[in-house]
Amino acid sequence: MQRVTQASVTVDGQVVGAIGEPGLAVLVGITHDDTRAKAAKLAAKLWGLRILDGEKSCSDVSAPLLVISQFTLYAETSKGRRPTWINAAPGPVAEPLVEAVVAELRALGAHVETGRFGADMKVALVNDGPVTIIVDL
Repeated sequence: MQRVTQASVTVDGQVVGAIGEPGLAVLVGITHDDTRAKAAKLAAKLWGLRILDGEKSCSDVSAPLLVISQFTLYAETSKGRRPTWINAAPGPVAEPLVEAVVAELRALGAHVETGRFGADMKVALVNDGPVTIIVDL
């Protein structure tokens, strides 16, 4: 998760998700033991985390979130020179859980933009701070 002043995701030359004000760019990686309960817990954590200016949360100031699926967060690099993604859940498992994070955030009242699962996404952002935090539940 990164605190940003603006961020966007482009697929095939077209912007599919963007925020143009301070908020969070959230890279979501799903592994084999993740569940819908963890997705709900993550959404609540993201919505309430006091990381914005003045120790405010997204829920305090109605800040937007850009949620982007990112299986490469689970890259395994301990052997050889080529990473493997064996720790990342396969698409049919991961996609519904990323969607669950988005749905839970929206149910909490968040404005959420998204990338496109499985697409070759070009992510552009202006990191505020820079502040990047790993949220591992």
